[in-house]
Amino acid sequence: VQLQASGGGLVQPGGSLRLSCVASGTMLDYYSIAWFRQAPGKEREGVACISASDGSTHFADSVKGRFAISSDNAKRTVYLQMNSLKPEDTAVYYCAAHWGDLYGSSWPYVSFDFWGQGTQVTVSS
Repeated sequence: VQLQASGGGLVQPGGSLRLSCVASGTMLDYYSIAWFRQAPGKEREGVACISASDGSTHFADSVKGRFAISSDNAKRTVYLQMNSLKPEDTAVYYCAAHWGDLYGSSWPYVSFDFWGQGTQVTVSS
């Protein structure tokens, strides 16, 4: 199984980007997909996830109301729509796959089976 993250770039504060995570080698039906980010000198942060069985979503408090996550299982793709971007959103964003569902506020701390290579998001004027 491989995950390919893309869609990053340079955007001005207040702008939008959509990240894509494409899975190869498997269907996404039984995998929950999450997005993480890591800024220089900071710990990795769980940003958002979408759970396998029911499509429920969870977001970090720092992005609630601004980010959305969705999946297209036919395309084996999960999207992270990022709106109202702030300079503090600048980071390398990674997608990751977890077999089974993700729940509540503990989801960033479970074991993830596969990771994508990361895509850089820079929010700057």
